[in-house]
Amino acid sequence: MNNQSKNGKGMQLNVNAGSTPILYTDNIFMSTNHDGLVLDIVQRVGSSDQGQIVSRIGMSREHAKKFVEKLAQLLVKTEGQMVTGKDKIIN
Repeated sequence: MNNQSKNGKGMQLNVNAGSTPILYTDNIFMSTNHDGLVLDIVQRVGSSDQGQIVSRIGMSREHAKKFVEKLAQLLVKTEGQMVTGKDKIIN
């Protein structure tokens, strides 16, 4: 969930902006079973009531729990951003 590996050393992350766009979501549909869960990221099609799945993300139940915990922590940190005016939050 962060850039620390299990041995404590950081993980180098690379992003190719040309082939890795940021996808905005209008809806997220979630399905789960005993093994894990799938998030279907949906964008609205124009002004219609239709949506298109633009990304599907699968993860184990253990990973999902860690994701929710880290997301909650990040949201709490960014609440202060609105008050302090700081531009960037580093997790």
